[in-house]
This record gives sequence, C-alpha cells and structure tokens, in this order.
Amino acid sequence: MADTIKFAPVGEKEITRAIVQGFANEFNEYIESDVIVVGAGPSGLVAAKDIAKKKYKVLLVERMNYLGGGFWIGGYLMNKITVRTPGNEVLDEIEVPYEEVEPGLCVADGPYACSKLIAMTCEAGAKIRNMTMFDDLVYRENGRVAGIVINWTPVANMPKEITCLDPIAIESKLVIDATGHDAYCVSRLSQQGLYKKLPGHGSMWVEKSEEALVEYTGLVHPGLIVCGMSVNTTFGLPRMGPTFGGMLLSGRKAAQVAIDILESGEEKARA
Repeated sequence: MADTIKFAPVGEKEITRAIVQGFANEFNEYIESDVIVVGAGPSGLVAAKDIAKKKYKVLLVERMNYLGGGFWIGGYLMNKITVRTPGNEVLDEIEVPYEEVEPGLCVADGPYACSKLIAMTCEAGAKIRNMTMFDDLVYRENGRVAGIVINWTPVANMPKEITCLDPIAIESKLVIDATGHDAYCVSRLSQQGLYKKLPGHGSMWVEKSEEALVEYTGLVHPGLIVCGMSVNTTFGLPRMGPTFGGMLLSGRKAAQVAIDILESGEEKARA
C-alpha cells in the first residue's frame, strides 16, 4: 500500500485570509503605478513585459477572466497562430518554437505561445488585474491622462436597476490603450470631445495593415499611448486578422515609447 500523503494542517479560514490579505496588499500597492496597460492581448502583454523589465511599476488590466485575447485561440478557434517576419523575433525572445511554412510566414501553437508570453510578463514584474473593466479615464486640468477608472467586469451584466455600483480610480504616469477593436481609452477621450472622432478599423488587408499598425503605434494624447488593434481603430487602418507579428511588434514599440518618456521625465509631453 502506498504511503499516505499528509498535507499541512491548514483550514478554510487560513486559506481565505491568505487570499484576501494577499490581494488587498497588492491592490493597495498598485493604486499608483508608472504605467497602466489596459488590455492583456498580445500587444498589451508585450508592452507590459518590456516596460516591467526596465524595473518600472506596471499594472496590466484585463476585463476577461483569461489573458491573451486572440493570441490564445488563434484564427477560427483552431489554436494555431501565424506570425510574419520580423514578428518572429518576439517568439524567439520568449522561446516559443515555430515552423516557417512559407518564406516569412511562421506558425506556432497558440496556447503555448500565449502561456509563455503571460509567464514572462509576470516574471518581468508586471502585476495583473483580470475581471476588471475599464470605465473611464482619470484626467487632469493640464490636459493629461493620469490613470483609469475601473470596476468589476460582472457589474456590466447586472440588471440595470442595481448597477449603481460606483467604480474606483487608479493613477499612473502613463496609460497604454491595448483594448483591441474597441479602443476603449481613446474612444472615451473622443466621447468627451478631447479627441477626434474615431474612424474605426477598415477591412482586412494583411500586407498593408501590420506595417501601418507598427508605424502608427505611439503617443496619441498627453499620458496616453495606443498599441495593437486600438491603433487600427484610432487611425482607420485595415485589420490584419489572425496574424500576430504586427501586434507583437506594436507592443514592443509602445513599450519603448513609454520607456523613453519615463526616462526623460517628460510624461506630460504632448503627442
């Protein structure tokens, strides 16, 4: 008969206390950050990872209960992701194997690539708040975005008559909009008359979209950087579908823009 395994004598109250105290302590610490990245898809994860590697305080906010967006499931729920070169440089960096099926076209396993990217983002030091939805921006009289307003994602699914649950605000020197097609952060500025009307993204055109996506990634308003599909929606660029090289390199560029601003101490610089 196999030896009986004896677990530590820890009960329910100790487990609950550990969860509550750990969450509360970390939440309190990240009420103020150097950078808040809104959206934990591939571009947001890369941006958070690269900034955190420079020892800046990074909070990654995601409205879903899982991270990775389309990077996790690939195209048409088929779990394979495609990356056109030079986007494979990021796959090399996070040590994800891939096959070059056509010159310049690489295919990798979506769940594995996403898991490695999530792990390396956490290892870099970024902290994550999932099931947390963007509600609004924190905005200062000097015209600078200074953080975001958040609420629990389940609140959005509550009956209207009981949804008067006030959100809370967290502050940062910079915010990165990596919220995908909806471009929630930039859209909020537009709704308030603080930014132009967004044209929305165009139809699919892979060869044009990825290069344009990386080119237009950057600071769009004092304190607000845009990356990933939010760029396409903000500038009316075509979409790229289930290929992720542009998304990965957009996240890398957004991180470099943020790092340059933070290092120069010019977080109030205008776009």
